[in-house]
Amino acid sequence: MEKIHDYLWEIPKEGDMAVPVRVYANKALIENMKKDRTLMQARNAAKLPSITKNMLVMPDGHEGYGSPIGGVAAFDANSGIISPGFVGFDINCGIRVIKTNLTEKEIRPVLGSLMDAMFRNVPSGVGSESKLGFTQKDLDRIATDGVGYILEKGYGFADDAERTEEGGCIEGAMTGKVSELAKQRGIKQLGTLGAGNHFAEVQKVAEIKDEGIAKAFGLFEGQVVVMLHSGSRGYGHQVCSDYLKVLADYQKRNGIVMPDPELAYAHVASKEADDYLGAMRAAVNFAFVNRQIMMHFIRKSFADTFKKSADELGMELLYDLSHNIAKLEEHDVDGKRMKLYVHRKGATRAFGPGRKEITRIYRDYGQPVLIPGSMGTASYVLAGREESMTETFGSSCHGAGRVMSRHQALREIPSSKTFSAMKSKNIEVRVRSRKLVSEEAEWAYKNVDDVVATIESAKISKIVARMVPMGVAKG
Repeated sequence: MEKIHDYLWEIPKEGDMAVPVRVYANKALIENMKKDRTLMQARNAAKLPSITKNMLVMPDGHEGYGSPIGGVAAFDANSGIISPGFVGFDINCGIRVIKTNLTEKEIRPVLGSLMDAMFRNVPSGVGSESKLGFTQKDLDRIATDGVGYILEKGYGFADDAERTEEGGCIEGAMTGKVSELAKQRGIKQLGTLGAGNHFAEVQKVAEIKDEGIAKAFGLFEGQVVVMLHSGSRGYGHQVCSDYLKVLADYQKRNGIVMPDPELAYAHVASKEADDYLGAMRAAVNFAFVNRQIMMHFIRKSFADTFKKSADELGMELLYDLSHNIAKLEEHDVDGKRMKLYVHRKGATRAFGPGRKEITRIYRDYGQPVLIPGSMGTASYVLAGREESMTETFGSSCHGAGRVMSRHQALREIPSSKTFSAMKSKNIEVRVRSRKLVSEEAEWAYKNVDDVVATIESAKISKIVARMVPMGVAKG
């Protein structure tokens, strides 16, 4: 491994690697990645056909399924491949931040009641289901039309779609390529948080780092915001599971041998690749709508608690962005304009100012990049920089990144320690399973301040604001 600068390392191309591996990390973070299979998985991914320029690992990178979480790779749209394992099981797991015009002083006296309302209105936990009565027809419209369809049903503000990546609907979804099992799992889970690292968190803006961009984003010091983290639930998980089997058969029929079968792929324009992309996009739209419905009920929780409308409380969506997705994008590579399928797994888009894909609201400032910490630690809002377009295909990190598996965290971190730490920080906690809470304890994750400082120092994204938690609801 060669050091390029203090925040960037390279594993040179060798053997059957098609491109080098580039890792964005400081010294401590790179040493941590050596403790699991992160770098080995990145080397394996660098062997995929038609991978372009570099295989990338973000500073929150850690071992995943097939490719490392925090991995980014781009493949030629004409001769490349599509890899479901490189997208992941929780398709369009993503983050949204909802602003308010409230301050901590106004929230503190009613924080307990507010968290109770949010916990009641947004189902969470393993197997959580909603009782909203969506039909099969609704589900298919949601998967094809995204947030626009659910807005027609009264779930949100008129401009919510414009403040969502892809306008809340990625084109090309094909519900006919989604299995009945995926649909059965999904229809009961629309508007639910799930478990694991998914959460709804009331936060305070503790520090503004860039006054100009913060003002454009509608953020101010002392402001209360809500961060929501969830994805496509059983719908997306089943899509991934189904197509991993399809792609394993494809590899066998075509005599394709990879060092890791979890990186199974199909060539672009093959029936298998097209079918997966159609199903994946349906799951992407499902996830956008899932978060939209939960935001509706978070707004309702605030409105009921403060006896004011969500509009009066200034509950405007800042932005919603995707992790775990493959997208067709155009990028300049060594002076050549290319169409690429960019796979981001545990990584997020971070386009710099001026890109047409960014909503006009923020186009002059760069795409908002929303980075959650671990439970009890800080979270961040950043903005994409021009440098990211040439360095990382317009990509950034997506969170803190694990240093312990969930099983290890449960073995080594008593739940009493986790709850005690939250209490010492005056954080209200609502969880479905007290037993499982230590899966997401702060000690199971990297230091998010380190991760975010690395991505800023590498000039990939610019820090705009730092938030700290006041209340968290989890499965």
